[in-house]
Amino acid sequence: MLTQTAPVTEDFTDVAETSRRLGIGQRRLRDGVNRGSFPAHRMGRRLMFSAEDRAQIAEMHRVPIRRGAARRVRVA
Repeated sequence: MLTQTAPVTEDFTDVAETSRRLGIGQRRLRDGVNRGSFPAHRMGRRLMFSAEDRAQIAEMHRVPIRRGAARRVRVA
């Protein structure tokens, strides 16, 4: 007996919403997709991002914490 799974409906967002959620400018987001470094889906003429796409882009832009670096202390 074959079991069929229901189609997965993903939470897609457009460029404006994705850039707001990730804190990246819309131009930078579009440029990243056009260069092929950011994952995205084209739906008709619209550029859309799934939850997985957003997670991958966020990981690409994660800035690691610098441990052991001396902090500057501002003296008043």
